[in-house]
Amino acid sequence: MTPGEQKPTIAVDTRSLVRPPAGIGVFTLSMLKALTDRGVVRCIGMAHRDLSCAEELHRAGIEMEAQAAPSGVWWQQLTLPRRLADSDIDLLWSPLLTLPVRNPVPGVVTIHDLTPLVLPGAHQLKVRLSFLPFLASTLRQARRVAVDSKATAEDVKAHYPTAANRLQVVYPGIDPVFVPGAPEDIAATREELSCPLGYLLFSGTLEPRKNLSTLLDAWEALVKTSPDALPLVITGPYGWKNKGLSSRMRKLEALGLHYLGRLPRARQVQVMQAASIFVYPSLYEGFGLPAAEAMACGIPTIVSNRSSLPEVVGDAGLQIEPDDARHLREAIARIADDDGLSSELGERGQQRARRFTWQKAAGEMEEIFLEILAGNHGLAPR
Repeated sequence: MTPGEQKPTIAVDTRSLVRPPAGIGVFTLSMLKALTDRGVVRCIGMAHRDLSCAEELHRAGIEMEAQAAPSGVWWQQLTLPRRLADSDIDLLWSPLLTLPVRNPVPGVVTIHDLTPLVLPGAHQLKVRLSFLPFLASTLRQARRVAVDSKATAEDVKAHYPTAANRLQVVYPGIDPVFVPGAPEDIAATREELSCPLGYLLFSGTLEPRKNLSTLLDAWEALVKTSPDALPLVITGPYGWKNKGLSSRMRKLEALGLHYLGRLPRARQVQVMQAASIFVYPSLYEGFGLPAAEAMACGIPTIVSNRSSLPEVVGDAGLQIEPDDARHLREAIARIADDDGLSSELGERGQQRARRFTWQKAAGEMEEIFLEILAGNHGLAPR
């Protein structure tokens, strides 16, 4: 763009920020901040009601609008298109998997994963119904389909082959607050959690896809056979279908399980930095941001060998069969008993995590926006 030229205006579907950010909400918030910092495009966050993090967005200089509607789906499909028809909007980006069926401006969508389709049991019916009816039309009309990983790209190609030539992998970034902790801070956090010698950590929404039952099986067996086994700390909100999981976790508190629930961001960083081993046996991930954050903190990491996790972690962590509690137990014991391996994995993880930055991700999304707009309004790509 030349000096004085008006910035392209991108409307962003920010429904994932109506509630406190988690998962896609964290992605959306971080990407919006990075795009705004770059200053090449003007982003306006739009949703069906006010956002939970409105003050944070305001401090970052991000514009927001709310067009009231009875539900998020109603808003996206019926209310939002009327707003987009105004002449000030150049393009719509949805980081929430779908676009309006009738979209008056060019559309870009980010597909984080296809779990509503390939792993339907991982979502409530109402969630599947809010996405699946609009997925095919979204992938037909989207000018570009950004995906979080090559694994997700392969899933999209398999189910929607006509979208193959519009796919582009844009890896999410890791917030710069995730760095190794100072020794005195690590010691303080461990003392606060009554885990002075360290602990295993799992972070994420507690739902079937995260495969916590296998982790609990592995850890319980480890504790019962090894008196000095590390305690287990779990952070993250309850999702759904977890009544049995909740009951089991309460019973395991006597063996050293600590459930901390959803934590404020700063506290989550502290708890991550003080972990001895991070364990993430998820059955399916579009990217697996908690594992990447753990690597950035220098924490040796264990992940399942499914979907995108091998792609993200590579040889910087141990990979296990997520259905095999014995395999997971052995991986935990292997790191816990070998200081050299623990240190090596921590260093490899930090190196690998440097690949994933929000500035890089935002630059790639920006290029997508400008390339599409160049074909529609004569704007020259940067």
